[in-house]
Amino acid sequence: MLVVAITESAPLALGARCTRGSADGEGVGVQKPLAGLHRRNLARELLAGVTLIAIAIPLNIGYAQIAGLPATAGLYALVVPTILYALVVSSRQVVGSPDAAAAALVASSVGGLAVAGSANYATLAMAQAVICGVLFAALAVFKLGFLANFLSKPILVGFVGGLALGILVSQLAKMLGVHIDSGAEFIEKTGQLVAGLGTVNGWSVAIAAASVAVLLIGRRLLPAVPWALIVLVIATVVVVSTRADQAGVNVLGEVPAGPPTLTWPVISWAEWLALVPSAIAITMVTVAEGLLVARSYADKRHYPTSPNRDLLAFGVANIAAGASASFSVGSSTSRTAAMDQAGSRTQLPSLILAGGTLLLLLFGTALLADIPSPAIGAIVAVAILPLLGIRDFVALWRLDRFEFWIAAVCFLVTLLIGSIPGILVAFVLALVNLAKRAANPAIDVLARNDNPADSLLDEAPAGAVTAPGIIVVRMAAPLFFANGTIFTESVKKAVTSVGQPAVRHVVIDMEAVTDVDVTAAEAFDGLRDWLDQHHIRLSFSRVRSGALPRLRHFGIIRDAPVYPTNRDAIAALTPRERWTDKLRHRFGLATHLDDPPHSKRHAQSDNITNRSV
Repeated sequence: MLVVAITESAPLALGARCTRGSADGEGVGVQKPLAGLHRRNLARELLAGVTLIAIAIPLNIGYAQIAGLPATAGLYALVVPTILYALVVSSRQVVGSPDAAAAALVASSVGGLAVAGSANYATLAMAQAVICGVLFAALAVFKLGFLANFLSKPILVGFVGGLALGILVSQLAKMLGVHIDSGAEFIEKTGQLVAGLGTVNGWSVAIAAASVAVLLIGRRLLPAVPWALIVLVIATVVVVSTRADQAGVNVLGEVPAGPPTLTWPVISWAEWLALVPSAIAITMVTVAEGLLVARSYADKRHYPTSPNRDLLAFGVANIAAGASASFSVGSSTSRTAAMDQAGSRTQLPSLILAGGTLLLLLFGTALLADIPSPAIGAIVAVAILPLLGIRDFVALWRLDRFEFWIAAVCFLVTLLIGSIPGILVAFVLALVNLAKRAANPAIDVLARNDNPADSLLDEAPAGAVTAPGIIVVRMAAPLFFANGTIFTESVKKAVTSVGQPAVRHVVIDMEAVTDVDVTAAEAFDGLRDWLDQHHIRLSFSRVRSGALPRLRHFGIIRDAPVYPTNRDAIAALTPRERWTDKLRHRFGLATHLDDPPHSKRHAQSDNITNRSV
């Protein structure tokens, strides 16, 4: 039994605060479970828990059906996995539960290894959850959550959108009363749906249409009301009173009573290995979405989170799911948003959800037998409509066409070929997008003033120099294989475009160069040889102290002078003016031939100017 002591003004004993620490979001202290729970918000949190029960139970039944598993698999995920997740996670609001994307990945991956509905199918789904749990735990231990950053928003939009459209076809078949293979690929399912239109059941269509209308209209008018539960209750009453099941309406059927029992999936090593790719896909999508949701609500509601602890919570929950006849657990964005709207700021509603689900499994499973499948299909279909990402695709089209096409390709591959190829293509596209941006860094020729606040003024014309015979070039990115050659060629171009008087010194502003690799170092060696052949001396300025040892190790900086600022470099490299020249300038005898190119403009502004070279 969980005993919690409540005081009048202080947080609960289990709700100690922790402060935000390092850049990766780790806290200095250890945040205990149920952080943020007070006597003042206890009633609100209890009410939010009741609301969560009404939302989560019907959705989890639907997600279990998407995954090709019995309803109990969805309900079992709401007991032990939910309790462990709520007690371990650092986020006060993210709801841990199977979601539509995870369910679709289970169906598409496990469906290729076993027949949906069979005992072996359920065992494979459990094993997949265990693998996901181990992967989450490994990410937490080795602090590798940053890998999920490779799944950028366009990739997530395309990947999740492709999964959502595949789910939508399956739910549409339920709503029409048409039988299709839910584990089949999109094209096959669509073909089966079209071929079965002649068997559409009128009662199913009526129940589904009414359910969709109530859900959409009710959500718009009274969003706080648990319309999904209301739809299930009314639809079940209609089916029982009219005996619509005898007219061809599919119902959920008998749900075994009793709590989840601890078990362990026993499969061959070959089957374990076959599940690894899909488990990696589920893990990475959950990491990307889960950590993003946790961070956004933490920033919104001003409380600290620990990303690695959140990963550990996903790991514990998934291992528990695999050991209690359930399937992979992720983060539920829709239920988290519902809890935020209900005013919940702790994990107490998740514990209430676990308790309510356990009571249902013990005493109320008979109430689930007559729930009509068209109503479940309508609830799931309405829930996943936002996952199609139509607005996101429109926004990407307006903002960046290249990222739009990344999302579109990922969407099509996921939809037409499969979820595993989709996640692989997603990572390849992420790397392509990263390389594309990194291969074209800003490379600027600077004017005399090295004040960073003046670095975005008018573009310097071709052939400009920083000072007579001196060019200061700034590389605004780390040097690595994708941009090393581009940088060296840009420096050569800047030198050769000057003309007369010739450039005698090239100064590389290294402020933004935080790293270097072997390929870039070899390209830099070629630049050094080229400068030596043209009798041009190489110098460096504003080198970061943290990067200096690595730059020396790779031979970027050898015996060349290093100056603290660009101004110091120019002062040291500019030759002293002869006394005859001083007299000529003093009495106004200097001609335009004595002035460096664009010196008038430099004298007027004395600012850094940028020229992409």
